[in-house]
Amino acid sequence: MSEKAAEVAIRPAEDGDVESIQALFHQTYGDRYSHPEFVSAAYLRKMIYSDNSLVLVGESPTGEVVATASVVIDVGAYSDLVGEFGRLVVHPRMRGKHIGHRLMTERIHHVAPYLHIGFADNRVAHTRSQQISLAHGFAPVGFLPIHNGESVALFVRHFGDALGLRRNHPRLAPQVYGLAQRALRSCGLDADAIVDEMSPPYGLDEGFELEEMSARGYASLLRFERGRVKKPEIFSRARLHFGLRTLESHNTSYLLARKDGHLAGAVGYAHDARLDHAVRIFELVAADDTPIRFLLRELMRRSREEWRVDYVEVDVNAHAPRMQKTLLELGFVPVAYLPASVFHHVERLDTVRMQRFYVPVRTTDLHLTDQAKPVCEMVIRNLNTRAIQPRLAQLLPATRFGENLNREQVARLSTLFETVIFDDGDTIVEKGERDARLYILLSGAVRVYAGTPEEKVGMVTEGEILGEVSLLRRTPHSATAIAEGPVEAAAVHHKDLNVLLEQRSDIGVVLFRNLATGLSNKLSRTDAFLSIKPWE
Repeated sequence: MSEKAAEVAIRPAEDGDVESIQALFHQTYGDRYSHPEFVSAAYLRKMIYSDNSLVLVGESPTGEVVATASVVIDVGAYSDLVGEFGRLVVHPRMRGKHIGHRLMTERIHHVAPYLHIGFADNRVAHTRSQQISLAHGFAPVGFLPIHNGESVALFVRHFGDALGLRRNHPRLAPQVYGLAQRALRSCGLDADAIVDEMSPPYGLDEGFELEEMSARGYASLLRFERGRVKKPEIFSRARLHFGLRTLESHNTSYLLARKDGHLAGAVGYAHDARLDHAVRIFELVAADDTPIRFLLRELMRRSREEWRVDYVEVDVNAHAPRMQKTLLELGFVPVAYLPASVFHHVERLDTVRMQRFYVPVRTTDLHLTDQAKPVCEMVIRNLNTRAIQPRLAQLLPATRFGENLNREQVARLSTLFETVIFDDGDTIVEKGERDARLYILLSGAVRVYAGTPEEKVGMVTEGEILGEVSLLRRTPHSATAIAEGPVEAAAVHHKDLNVLLEQRSDIGVVLFRNLATGLSNKLSRTDAFLSIKPWE
């Protein structure tokens, strides 16, 4: 630690520091800080005087505030004993002097006795905050492409009895499984998640009347919720039990579904149209399964068409595969897996953070530590896969590869693919290499070369497959394929496809028959192509 860094005193913030903290944010971010309300005088004073938050400052020998950081602790509801480590700002001229590390050390020292789990949103514009989190025992568990106006990597650290209270063997939708396994290993936990292939998503029943909750409807909804017994599938720090005044102060409301005048269910959400470009779902209650998808679909419609938000976010019980699958079908993407993040009855449950985006998200020019890359890359892959799924769901049944698959099988298979782009002349597969991927051409054409010396043996066009020989034989590629003009393809790793086929023999039987038939037809075309001598 440098001598200058040691001279900076770390202490709790006081009322007289408010203007200095505001000036520090302005010096660091200018007008680019996405949520200026977080550094308003009223908000900062509330944090300084609250028993459930801690604000620290770093003070130079001359009395200048050169750094600040905070922790907000949630007590009550499902987020009991959860701390949010955030608002770390170090004056630009003081960077590299270990002040950020000292602020993290002091924050942990003050709040560790009161926490089970701590979260840190770390910027990916640089790796500094990620390195601070890693050095203090935090582990990467997700990537949030849009969070307070920028992309962040989500890190967690467990304290006290959190992991001893964790409920193991979560049941996950297949699209969530890969991210969960990486996040669990990142936290030093056994990767104990179980893939749930069989639980169906919730079906759509449109026979409901919809209304917005008013103050008058609060009592009936509260009685309805307390009178039903059901395992919660969606979690948040807010709940109906907080009371109407608290809910209103958090800009929250409910959509109610009624049938024949009787309350059937409700979905709670938070949205501040003046400040926020997101909707956050915090609760869903229902007398039975029938109104669930209806309520979620209507909230999605309003978010997109009326409020025009950038995204919708929800934390889902990792033991609720039906809800996970329903949200996936509604266009949500898993972006983080949070071990032991919520408290319910006598145990802590894992949750899956899922987001539905209505604006483009940026996944390039990210600066990630080696520890954060695997988790972030899995989320980026989920985003790429989600972008191509609707197109593949339409294309696959019309191709030889997807022939005779039913709608559910096509939807499941399409979750494995991601989009890849090639320019004219790019080599897509090369003879002798183990690319270990299968490609379906979405647009463009590909020239195929084989033999020694290599010569052109055929063309592959839209809807056809590349790499099936390598998949079937488990050998390197037997031919070279080169893009003829721009090419867009859907790609799947052999490993991922083989895992699916082991889990879903019903899909495997159809796919291998289709692959064999398609390969036979392609070889017949190749033989015909070779029999034509251009000089004859």
